[in-house]
Amino acid sequence: MSRVVTFGEIMLRLAPEGFLRFSQANSFDVVYGGGESNVAVSLANYGISCDFVTRLPKNDIGECAMMEMRKRGVGVDKIVWGGERLGIYFLETGAVSRGSKVVYDRAYSSMSTIQSGMIDWDAVFEGVEWFHWTGITPAISQSSADVCLEAVKAASRLGITISTDLNYRAKLWKYGGDREAIMTELTSYCDIILGNEEDAEMHFGIKPDGAAVQTAGHNVKAEAFLSVCQQMMKKFPRAKKVITTLRGSISASHNTWAGVLYDGEKMLETRQYQITDIVDRVGGGDSFMGGLIYGLLTYPDNDQNALDFAVAASCLKHTIKGDANLATVEEVNKLMGGDASGRVAR
Repeated sequence: MSRVVTFGEIMLRLAPEGFLRFSQANSFDVVYGGGESNVAVSLANYGISCDFVTRLPKNDIGECAMMEMRKRGVGVDKIVWGGERLGIYFLETGAVSRGSKVVYDRAYSSMSTIQSGMIDWDAVFEGVEWFHWTGITPAISQSSADVCLEAVKAASRLGITISTDLNYRAKLWKYGGDREAIMTELTSYCDIILGNEEDAEMHFGIKPDGAAVQTAGHNVKAEAFLSVCQQMMKKFPRAKKVITTLRGSISASHNTWAGVLYDGEKMLETRQYQITDIVDRVGGGDSFMGGLIYGLLTYPDNDQNALDFAVAASCLKHTIKGDANLATVEEVNKLMGGDASGRVAR
């Protein structure tokens, strides 16, 4: 069986009930999640053996985060303990023409103060086939960027497939690190690169040819990303596949959703889904990445199947409250097959 390792920060998510604004809240719902932990939960849910590596504070809240991973079937024995606190983010869920808001409270978290040498990557990667990280981890602090670099170097030396979700976050990268230099070095070790046009531009200055994609509204065309994928492969010659999600935002409650994959020769495209009455779009990209890794491991000779699985999986995530995708392989395959009826299974 394939074994996967993901590395990053898991946080405490606090959100007002339903669609309440922060100023209306008298209580907050509690969820634990983060980009790389969400991918790990997806993979474990699909039956893939997956370990999540992070640093947690040795207190009740850190234990709760660890237990959340454990109950979802994710391996937690590679977690290191130390530091003062778990990072927090506050989520205000938008609706219709009011977008969602995120406020971070993660300064001096255990993960942000991780140091080189704290993780024995050779031990972590024993028997592992795939390693995944995201652009959020090096954005937290210079030391977390340094440890991420340790990880990709070790994974590369051991012949492990390395993937990344570039995940540019405008509210991070506050510590003064050279974002382009850091992300360029880290991404140069990657075989599989996921990112949208904003990620490519903000991290590497790569822009699509022709009209800006952001102005396209919900009418997002796959061919607009071909030049981005080609430029990415030229910059990162190790990469075997460059993938992007195509999200068209009609409103906060109604998005279109599709994906494309470029392998250096041809571009594959999925069908476009209409996602209406969105329950929770946070973690949508993570659910796509989890579905993509599962698809590439399960259908190694069929990139179209892998891509179709990823998009269908992330489409279903938009119907699930919380950070992580809890859809099953059977549910994803059913949607891939064209059954989007949502009828009761009796």
